[in-house]
Amino acid sequence: MKSIPRFFRKSTHRLLLAAGALVWSILPLTAQEDIRLLVRGDDMGVSRSINAAAIAAYERGIVRSVEVMVPGAWFEEAAALLNERPDLDVGIHLTLTSEWKHVKWRPLTHCPSITDADGYFLPFVWKNQQLPDAGSITERNWNIEEIERELRAQIELALKKIPHISHLSEHMGCLRFSEETKQLVEKLAREYRLSVHTDDVKPFPSWSGNEVSAEQKAANLKRGIKRITPGTYLLVEHPAYDDLETQGMGHVGYENVAADRYGVFKALTDKDVSGQIDRRGIRLINYRDLISDK
Repeated sequence: MKSIPRFFRKSTHRLLLAAGALVWSILPLTAQEDIRLLVRGDDMGVSRSINAAAIAAYERGIVRSVEVMVPGAWFEEAAALLNERPDLDVGIHLTLTSEWKHVKWRPLTHCPSITDADGYFLPFVWKNQQLPDAGSITERNWNIEEIERELRAQIELALKKIPHISHLSEHMGCLRFSEETKQLVEKLAREYRLSVHTDDVKPFPSWSGNEVSAEQKAANLKRGIKRITPGTYLLVEHPAYDDLETQGMGHVGYENVAADRYGVFKALTDKDVSGQIDRRGIRLINYRDLISDK
């Protein structure tokens, strides 16, 4: 039997490669790679503007989990909104700080080691070099029993008001300042059966920031979505509306809170952003999905 001429062997090889590439390109993305994205909207309970924007970012955008701050003045409204939406994943945003100059919140319990002279939570966890006299937890002789009592009160009230809560998170990383507080979060998560782990989750590439314009935020977010590789990613942001309420929030070094967070909201609800997620076959997930992975 004569051998196949070299020309035909090469042509056949090229045709097979082309056919393989075509099949690969039309397979669903999940058959090629698995990209999952958890988009989280923080700080519900602080204001009506934040409550409304977080819900809209879920219903009209890509947010799939929201965090609620129990000491916030608008916690009760947040609870009502979330109970109307049992499919929306909710976390308790454990709170030990009150950072804004003109908007403050107090603890649910008596914890003088982490509050100021007026009974408000201290502004920061660590000393803020731009506001050296503002006060921070790590500059104080904080008491772990007081902290535990306060966290338990926040968790129990949240679970009473919003039964479908799935996890814990920390406002401003408020429990990462010592091994003792880190262990406390682990203990409370186990006791109340609320997940706290995101061990295998990658941080979404930086795309926002108060120095980035609203238009640039959306462009940066689309760029990040285009570039991420297989894996599970966590994107944490703070959607809000730019209104009189949010315009009252801020401190030295972060004065444009309303404009910044409205830019975040616009990016999270941008149709081109959602379209790019669909085109790449990226799966939007929540904390419940991470829990079910375990």
